[in-house]
Amino acid sequence: MTDKLHRIVIVGGGAGGLELATRLGKKLGRKKRADITLIDRTMTHLWKPLLHEVAAGSLNSYEDELSYMAHSHWNHFRFRLGELDRVDRVNRTITTLPTKDEHGEIYIPERTFHYDTLVIAIGSETNDFGIPGVKEHCHFLDQRQQADHFHQFFLKKAYEVHAQQGPLREGQLKIAIAGAGATGIELAAELHDSLGQMVEYGFDGINIKDDLKISIIEAADKILPALPDRLTNRTMSLLGNLGIEVLLGERIVEATTEGFKTESGKFIPSEIKVWAAGIKAPDCLARIEGLETNRINQLLVHRTLQTTRDENIFAFGDCAACPLDDSDNTVPPRAQAAHQQASMLYKTITRRLKGQSLPEYTYVDYGSLINLSRYSTVGSLMGNLSGKFSSNIFIEGIVARFVYLSLYKMHQLAVHGMVRFSLTTIGSFFTRRMKPRMKLH
Repeated sequence: MTDKLHRIVIVGGGAGGLELATRLGKKLGRKKRADITLIDRTMTHLWKPLLHEVAAGSLNSYEDELSYMAHSHWNHFRFRLGELDRVDRVNRTITTLPTKDEHGEIYIPERTFHYDTLVIAIGSETNDFGIPGVKEHCHFLDQRQQADHFHQFFLKKAYEVHAQQGPLREGQLKIAIAGAGATGIELAAELHDSLGQMVEYGFDGINIKDDLKISIIEAADKILPALPDRLTNRTMSLLGNLGIEVLLGERIVEATTEGFKTESGKFIPSEIKVWAAGIKAPDCLARIEGLETNRINQLLVHRTLQTTRDENIFAFGDCAACPLDDSDNTVPPRAQAAHQQASMLYKTITRRLKGQSLPEYTYVDYGSLINLSRYSTVGSLMGNLSGKFSSNIFIEGIVARFVYLSLYKMHQLAVHGMVRFSLTTIGSFFTRRMKPRMKLH
């Protein structure tokens, strides 16, 4: 090994990127075997599958957030604030955009970082498909800040109704969610629960039966189209029990201040609109010269997770299109895939530094879980947990809820380690019982 440390730059501090940086920091950074830098556009980390709970107010983002700077100090890597702008593959550098405050003032200029191994894990963002009015009139839940912003908007709408003397406008307290994937469905259930709690806490003027209506609009002919029929049918039944309307086969063609217009001519009145109807990788990836991307900007990678045209650049998670098998199918953009890939890349990079051969990634589907707030949790665990790849096990209720919660605990354990994880869990257990279930400010 030369005197110069191998420079590993990880762009993106989501679940996968943070787990990878943490493990490499403990393994290589602590022993000064590599120089590891994590770059993210935000100062704090929050597990993305929790954003719908932040939006509804059932989770306080300030209590569950993780400081990248403090975490990097504890785990022997460096954190730098910035958003990916461009990659110079010849000189092996990346450049970040200037960082601005809420007033548009630059407080961190454009910066350049050198790498020997680059890992891109910047996730995905909502795809508005260029539909008129979506960007202007809909809320998105790609980032913690967006979830916080929606929560404040939602509260203002509720307080407005609470203080209003006259009748409500047609769509004033109606919520329309575009997309019947896990995010849209789980958000609908959380918002239903939140409005019920508002009534309990004394929000006069909110009539759950007459004024509130939550609608989910889906272009496909079923919800959760990639999941087993038994799971989707049970979820549809539970949504129906809550009075949540599901409109299938309805393609949205325009969003306005007052609601959504569909291709069939329907108009769904709603002043509270959320767009969760598809994803794409960030546009900056399509601008990296020489690298291959697909139609939704994902970087094409081999099963080693190396990009197809540069062995020094790896990509994983939602921003990468990794072959699933011998067909044209790719690994689905799911949290469990990012976790698996982060674990493999930890081994890959340590082997790469030793000049050894690299492993190939094989996706293992452990199943799917849909959490409908406090009402129920349903899921399908794949049979490969017991060695039977052709079957799956349907679970519901307390067991499903336990498995769902354990996924977040596994992420916390991977990031914090056993001691800090245990202390955090115990502290959360006591503090949350001293506060209302919903964040009302």
